[in-house]
Amino acid sequence: MAGFRSSAWDPINIVSQILTIQCVLYFGLVIWIFLMDFIAASDRSLDQLFAYSALSFQQFNGRLIMGAFVLNSLTGAVGLWFIVQRTKLCLDFTASAHFFHLLICWCYNQAFPNTLSWWLTNLICVIIMTVLGEFMCMRTELKAIPLGMGPKVDL
Repeated sequence: MAGFRSSAWDPINIVSQILTIQCVLYFGLVIWIFLMDFIAASDRSLDQLFAYSALSFQQFNGRLIMGAFVLNSLTGAVGLWFIVQRTKLCLDFTASAHFFHLLICWCYNQAFPNTLSWWLTNLICVIIMTVLGEFMCMRTELKAIPLGMGPKVDL
């Protein structure tokens, strides 16, 4: 699997990976929310992506959106596997993506998030995305390690 990481310190590469992960997360979230809206036959809006009040335990649509966020963490983990390809960097890229999501939501709502459901949903998403991304990257990294020194010769 050819990635776009290099072995040297490359800030442009790191920024491009962060932006790519952010795009993967938002594109995946739009797809998941579209599917949830199709199931619930509800209206689509940007509030479903960025408004704190959209994530609610009390409302059916709020629980569906929370489910879309959790399913999107699986999409994000696959993005980490394809884009970052390093086990030890999965938490860094996940935290960066969710930090930027916090900043975008803060600007969109013009208030710091104060709902427990928003914080719990994002914490669960960070955990799932990090653990699953690390698992997939670790499996790929371990495949590249040769266990034998070469073909055995039968003497």
